[in-house]
Amino acid sequence: MNSERGYEFLEHTADAYIAAYGKDMAEAFENAAVAMFDVMTEVEKIIPRLQDEIEVEAEDEGGLLYRWLEALLVKSEISGMLYSKFRISSIGRTSTGFRLRAEIWGEKFDRKRHLQKVGVKAVTYHRMEIITAPNGVTVKFILDI
Repeated sequence: MNSERGYEFLEHTADAYIAAYGKDMAEAFENAAVAMFDVMTEVEKIIPRLQDEIEVEAEDEGGLLYRWLEALLVKSEISGMLYSKFRISSIGRTSTGFRLRAEIWGEKFDRKRHLQKVGVKAVTYHRMEIITAPNGVTVKFILDI
């Protein structure tokens, strides 16, 4: 892992380009979620008070990363929540592709405590990579801000 936080922001001219790391795909996806919310606010100030669940499916691993982040973004927008803690309980193959199940924790957005950095408009497939190596997994993706 190249970052103590589990992710880092990479050089990009207009959007947020992120590399997230983990000992396995689940941990890399969890760190990708933390990084996405760190783009929006100071993630360390989000108290994981409320728990929720997410399940997504996709044809391939790249699609699974996309759907995971997109589901979190949509849930955040619809419910007015910010999330800071993620635990993927299962990630694996199905007969039609891949499925991810996770528990997420966060709290309602509070403008007095949660600094608004930039809004994330969308997750993109542009320059998305999932690199599996003997020492772990790296996922790279771009957020449209």
